[in-house]
Amino acid sequence: MAKAANNFTVQRRNTIKMLGLGSTAGLLGLFDSNDAHASKFDSPYYGKGMTPAKAALTITDLRCAIIGGSPVVRIITNEGISGYGQAESRKMYLKPFVLFYKEYLLGEDPTNVERCMMKIRRMGAFKPWGAAVSAIEMALWDLAGKAAGLPVYKLLGGKVRDRVRIYNGGIARTNPLSAKDTGIDPQYYADTVSRMKDAKEKVTIIKMAIGFHSSMGSKAPNFFYGDPAGPNNQPHANRGPLTEQGLKRIVACVEAMKKVLGDGIGLALDCGPGFMLSDAIRLCKVLEPYNLMWMEDLLTGDYRPYVMADDYLELTRSTTVPIHTGEQIYLRQNFRELIEKNAIRVIGPDVADVGGMAEIKWIAEYADLHGIQMAPHGIFNGLIGNAAQVHVGAVMPQNFIAFEYSVATPEWWYDIITGLPDPIVKNGHIDVWDSPGLGVEFIVKEAKKYLAEEDMKFFD
Repeated sequence: MAKAANNFTVQRRNTIKMLGLGSTAGLLGLFDSNDAHASKFDSPYYGKGMTPAKAALTITDLRCAIIGGSPVVRIITNEGISGYGQAESRKMYLKPFVLFYKEYLLGEDPTNVERCMMKIRRMGAFKPWGAAVSAIEMALWDLAGKAAGLPVYKLLGGKVRDRVRIYNGGIARTNPLSAKDTGIDPQYYADTVSRMKDAKEKVTIIKMAIGFHSSMGSKAPNFFYGDPAGPNNQPHANRGPLTEQGLKRIVACVEAMKKVLGDGIGLALDCGPGFMLSDAIRLCKVLEPYNLMWMEDLLTGDYRPYVMADDYLELTRSTTVPIHTGEQIYLRQNFRELIEKNAIRVIGPDVADVGGMAEIKWIAEYADLHGIQMAPHGIFNGLIGNAAQVHVGAVMPQNFIAFEYSVATPEWWYDIITGLPDPIVKNGHIDVWDSPGLGVEFIVKEAKKYLAEEDMKFFD
């Protein structure tokens, strides 16, 4: 993987020139005619001259291609600058939904990100349908940063931190969160966290799928009072009252993981959705001695298009275990009740589902005002999605804990993207890079090898 180009100093110098602060002649140049500027600054980059070389920067096309299972958005402008965004892999069906928004964006100035988003935002919905809007928003910020010659974090308010903490997410295919099937016994969980503890990324927080978010609901004998859903059902279909055997199985698996991790690595649990409120309370009370980082999505979560804030409030008030949810929720308005009621302790929007980077930053700031922490979801967001997470993670308030790290799926994604650090993760953190936009670019010659016939003109 290519290392990120550290050209921020050059870009800052260009920005100073753009503002006319480099010399008296530059300052006087602000009052020249547009034609004079066009002749002096004939450049495709908006930020390299005092004014655009020709007309204002405008969107001329919106494209979407499925690359390695991931919907990738490309926004093209009249100045030859493009911005890229990425939706979760496994959402190949999103392509027509992305293209639906094209007519609303053509002719707009992409650097007016909020104006563009106001035209399309209200036509999205809870996961998975907000993903198309979120990927477009990423691409707009990428484009705006390239046009200004600045990293996106600068446009979002500037860095709070120089490196961003991650938790395991997609690291190691033995992770239940990324495997198609998972074990159900304590030894499986102990072995899995042991491998992740020793992984080269040296993560400081490990999240594990358990309960209804694992194979327990469908494979563990007598796990709950209900009929396990079959393989052709919708995701996370199992829901019902927990048996005593099911409760004891979860506790035994948590105990096995804590014996491996000790107090040196934080342990979080991705639990559902699927638990009844009474069972969630009972489970959290039993697990209080294990000092968990959080318990996620016990009541709602993946592909549940509702919030249930009052139920979460009762759960949160019943236990000292931090309660977490939010990955399926779209837009700030749908977090308002959870936050204002202090119904949870940790909130976890996904930048690729919630409506984008500015949206998740707004939610983080509002949560901080209410004493709620941030641990964003993002396991399948891919390399462009990771870049978006890094930039927005850099600008979040001090309630930020860590974001969920996404690995390349398939692995050849590492061969078609440049601009990421090498190695990407060091000691459980990613250093924030300074190249313009999101700071990652396609190696077009290599990327074209993986385009479907219908997408062959994506990079043209």
